[in-house]
Amino acid sequence: MNVLKSKMAKLSVPLMLSFAMVVTGCSKSTTESTDKSTTQPSAQATPAAATAKPAENSEISFMGWGGDTEKAVFQKLTDSYMQKYPTKKVKYTIVPPAEYAQKLETLVASGKAPDVFYAGEPLFQKLAGSGTLLKMDDLIKSSKSFEESNVWKKGLDRYRFDGKVLGKGSLYGLPKDVGPWAFAYNKDLFDKAGVKYPSAKAGEWTWNDMIEAAKKITTQGANGKTDVFGVAGYSLESAVWANGGDYIDYNTGTIKIDEPAFIEALQFVADLKLKYKVSPSPTDEKAQGGYARFVAGKIGMFPMGPWDQPGFWKLPFGWDIAAWPASPKTGKTATWLGSAGFVISSKTKFPEDAFNLAAYLSLDRDSQKENYQLGQAVPNLVDMAKGEFMKMDKAPANRQVFLDIIEDYGHSPIAAGSVDTKWLDTFNQEVSRVWEGKQTAEEWAKEMKPKLQELYDKGNKK
Repeated sequence: MNVLKSKMAKLSVPLMLSFAMVVTGCSKSTTESTDKSTTQPSAQATPAAATAKPAENSEISFMGWGGDTEKAVFQKLTDSYMQKYPTKKVKYTIVPPAEYAQKLETLVASGKAPDVFYAGEPLFQKLAGSGTLLKMDDLIKSSKSFEESNVWKKGLDRYRFDGKVLGKGSLYGLPKDVGPWAFAYNKDLFDKAGVKYPSAKAGEWTWNDMIEAAKKITTQGANGKTDVFGVAGYSLESAVWANGGDYIDYNTGTIKIDEPAFIEALQFVADLKLKYKVSPSPTDEKAQGGYARFVAGKIGMFPMGPWDQPGFWKLPFGWDIAAWPASPKTGKTATWLGSAGFVISSKTKFPEDAFNLAAYLSLDRDSQKENYQLGQAVPNLVDMAKGEFMKMDKAPANRQVFLDIIEDYGHSPIAAGSVDTKWLDTFNQEVSRVWEGKQTAEEWAKEMKPKLQELYDKGNKK
């Protein structure tokens, strides 16, 4: 997911994402980088690049976001595309995530939008609603190789839009990925503490089980300060959804943070630090982020996406993934399922070639195999994901968890459904008062509910 962008809003400590990927790329493609960082088994028909008539001579511009590792992956994939179609050229540009939306907006406004580019929620909904994106229905119909039943439904539905509602209507994008946000754990720390590993099956391991395990894993150093934490980066969305709550009811546009299920979940996440002392505080996170602590072997449990695999494959300790802990109140497990999509400018001069490139990156069997072997994503092709992807000889051993999230308990990110996310940005900024113990979850939620409702209404109710 690469979830990237899907999570480009400011994030609170429990919602922080990691984008670690380590791959090597080729240099054959025409690549322009504005990145300033230094930092699936059966033989059934599967989607591939469309067979619509392409232009004889065209150069397709393709723009995405990311750092050096993302660049390496997609440079390699665009190289593979040009090797498969030698008469086709792709000019690939990569932009740092924080600059992507502004750069794209500038290009669109000036009539210079890339032919193919990334879009995730809420950017996708805004672009589709403004006429910026090419409707793909006719191009798909002309492709004899597009087998919709072999693509994750939740992946395709993210890019359907009927003018008002996401998930319905015409297709304006193809999934770059479906990004299940899983729950990773350090097996060595569990072994050292004599604690049983968390279950990979949803509902079998609860919040209470996690707290007890985290207490045993958490240890102090010689200076008396906590050296190893039991858990970090716990997903508030996971807690809220598992507990039967939600941030908002998009059917009515009603903010729901003042409801008991939400308040209870919010306080639970805050108490991992405030009450149980098993998770880093905001101050601890500023000193060293949760991701850096986890890869250093100083965190027992931490979230991860499939794109984290290359970095995790190099870790000097054993690790695996489990289902997110279930709420003791409901017995339910939940997490978010991110996605970014490949979309096409409605003003492209080469719609067939642009679609062929998007379809290749999203759905071609060779491309998808190369993608998952690089540790970039779960295949978009269902048979490949359930087949050869499951047979990989690399961690995580419990990679079925990724598929369970996709098929069962994964939710669209909160931003999906909002064109204007100022209300959510404000939530993520202001909730720090709860993480720091300045207000209880109940006090904060009751104060913020009307403010967030006003922001949502102003930005989304026309």
